[in-house]
Amino acid sequence: MAERPRPRTSDESDLLTALSAGDRQAAARLVDQTYQQVYAALVRFTGGDADLAADLTQETYRKAWKSLPRFKRRSQFATWLYRIAYNTFLNHVRRPVRAEPIDDFDRAMDVRDPEPGQEETISRQEVRERLRRAVIGLPEELRFTVTARFWGELPVEEIARLEDVTGAAIRKRLKKAMTSLRTVLGEDAA
Repeated sequence: MAERPRPRTSDESDLLTALSAGDRQAAARLVDQTYQQVYAALVRFTGGDADLAADLTQETYRKAWKSLPRFKRRSQFATWLYRIAYNTFLNHVRRPVRAEPIDDFDRAMDVRDPEPGQEETISRQEVRERLRRAVIGLPEELRFTVTARFWGELPVEEIARLEDVTGAAIRKRLKKAMTSLRTVLGEDAA
């Protein structure tokens, strides 16, 4: 898997220093460098809900700017931001679901004409949703490691630094998570 380019440490450090001093252009550059990665991860978390992912991305940056004084710079800014996005998603999932009135439900239904190949599209969506549910069902330590590595596309070393463990520990977590996912997905298919 090709890794996304990461901002150079000195450039990132300069931008964070400028941002701390109130430089809005530094904030804009940091957003430009990290937005796509954060948004893409949240799209995966939400099962493809682009609107929800956009809302959660905005909330992620709001929380990041508010928490910036507590950022210790032990990891890259993008890694720290990914952790905030991950927690923002989990907080969203844990919120109680509001019931919608029946009238609103009827208007919100999206009725489309069937298109050729729709069965295959639905099948792929079902597989992606099964995988997403299986990942979300992992224990916290494994779930974060898997989502950071594969959905957030963070390198093992960055995850290890963020979690304050060795790279070998992260690789062990990934192996354990993959075994668990194979078991869960195999049971779902049976």
